[in-house]
Amino acid sequence: MKTRIIGAVLALVLAVIGAVVLVTYVRGADARAAEGAELEDVYIVETEIPQGTAGEEVQEFLRVDQMPKRNANEDRVTDLADLAGLVALSKILPGEQLLNSRFAEPAVLAAQGEIPVPEGLQEVTIPLEVARVVGGELTPGSTVGVLYTTNTNRIGANTGIAVTQFLFHKMLVTRVTPGSTVTVGDESGSSTEVNTIMVTIAASTPQIERLVYAAEQQEDGNGGIWLTLEPETADEGGTAPRFGENIYVG
Repeated sequence: MKTRIIGAVLALVLAVIGAVVLVTYVRGADARAAEGAELEDVYIVETEIPQGTAGEEVQEFLRVDQMPKRNANEDRVTDLADLAGLVALSKILPGEQLLNSRFAEPAVLAAQGEIPVPEGLQEVTIPLEVARVVGGELTPGSTVGVLYTTNTNRIGANTGIAVTQFLFHKMLVTRVTPGSTVTVGDESGSSTEVNTIMVTIAASTPQIERLVYAAEQQEDGNGGIWLTLEPETADEGGTAPRFGENIYVG
């Protein structure tokens, strides 16, 4: 009995020693393989990057590691500035190298479906005539400038003059659909296309309040909303309230 116990103990000890020797050897082999290898800085995803995340915002999800050049993906992102104006096509999981192919123009993501709403924002839909929506050229993923102008014949409350000015810049469009009018009480549920486009925009709570107010004023004939197609590279400078006395001033 004692002989069998001693034999079992010795076998266990030898197994432990063998495992330690093997791990040490593997680590040493890795170290030897890495010696003299050219190392590269690589962006590694530390926390999951949600689909639709703007390229300008990915840095907070990353860490920088060094690895042998042969292990670094050829498609890796080497300069985060290259992601400006792009969005993540799908969620990117922790541990992945950050690759250029995982990002594209917002319109590419739009072709896959609706644009995700950035965290903290809501969606609001504004019906606008085609002429007020860059001739209907907007697509989900576009960014727009929003102007509001008071009607020259019906001056809005609390103003002494009719005014035009930008309300917001580079707001994200999440959906664009043609407007329609539905005949109430019609059992067939038929609808007729009208010269209106329903533009859904991602906005903060205070922004939505101002957009809805402007839309109501437009509905009442006291003002109007116009959208501009405003890419990330558009210059926002030089804006000012425009009225009769300064319309010709640059």
